[in-house]
Amino acid sequence: MRYHETKIIVRFNEIDAYRVAWHGHYVAWMEIGRNALAGRFDLDAFQLAALGYLGPVVGLELKFLRPARFNEELTIQTTLRRTDTATLEFNTTIVGPDGKKLATGVTTHALTDLDGVLQFQLPTVIAERVKRLLAWLEV
Repeated sequence: MRYHETKIIVRFNEIDAYRVAWHGHYVAWMEIGRNALAGRFDLDAFQLAALGYLGPVVGLELKFLRPARFNEELTIQTTLRRTDTATLEFNTTIVGPDGKKLATGVTTHALTDLDGVLQFQLPTVIAERVKRLLAWLEV
């Protein structure tokens, strides 16, 4: 299985009184990686909305393993898990400059139309894009 990599640098405003990255920023970093991967396959939030759909987060899991520190370059590794439902499940690993895992997480996104009506199967256009993404990931 492959994954998409996005590089970020921990900024000064992202550290807390303990001189480590504040935990809430990890969610934002996961979003950066997720949008970078999804955008490559025309599935980011704006691209979905242009098709008449939204992908709100309905589940979030995050496990902290090691702290990130100011000015470190982190690698956000993002992949998509194959599901049998009309959801998108992105798995993320945040890796430090030494190659060690700092955090792992999952976001689950339901699919709705623009009025918030839950979709029970992926529309054809979205299913085709997901299929291309999964093929690229070798899932």
